[in-house]
Amino acid sequence: MGEIKEDIKEILLSKRKIKKKVKKLGKQISDEYRGKNPVFVSILKGSVIFLSDLLRELKIECSVDFMAVSSYNEKTESSGVVKLIMDLRESIEGRHVLLVEDIVDTGLTAGYLRDVIRMRNPESVEICTLLSKPAARELHIECRYTGFEIPDEYVVGYGLDYSEKYRNIPYIATLKSEVYRR
Repeated sequence: MGEIKEDIKEILLSKRKIKKKVKKLGKQISDEYRGKNPVFVSILKGSVIFLSDLLRELKIECSVDFMAVSSYNEKTESSGVVKLIMDLRESIEGRHVLLVEDIVDTGLTAGYLRDVIRMRNPESVEICTLLSKPAARELHIECRYTGFEIPDEYVVGYGLDYSEKYRNIPYIATLKSEVYRR
């Protein structure tokens, strides 16, 4: 097993570019949610790094909760079946909810979670995603806040993984094809 950088095919988004975009999203969200005390629902595990950086850019009162789902099962394509593994700990009834995703590709996971949250009577539900892959959509999903649109390629880094690896790299990248054959 070599170093992570040996597995990288191409860096799509640099650490600097991501930081700049997260700062911009933080300002926009702060402006639009001022006085509303929203709850940020992070989808584990992938969005935790994005959420952490986003929270540091916010200038408003807010709270945080977490949900975990599964749809990939160590593959690079969604199984199409979304399973809730960990649910919210707090009530979101009457709250403004911002669902924080690392990536919206097929839209199935984001759509499932949006519907689950809506059943709990929040004041509002919006989606904030670092990455969007419009070419991969199977379900039309509106993301109020989107960091970057990317091509329909499997990406890792900044929280996103392949088989629980590469989450710790500070940029978004594609992997060499031989990595998938190991």
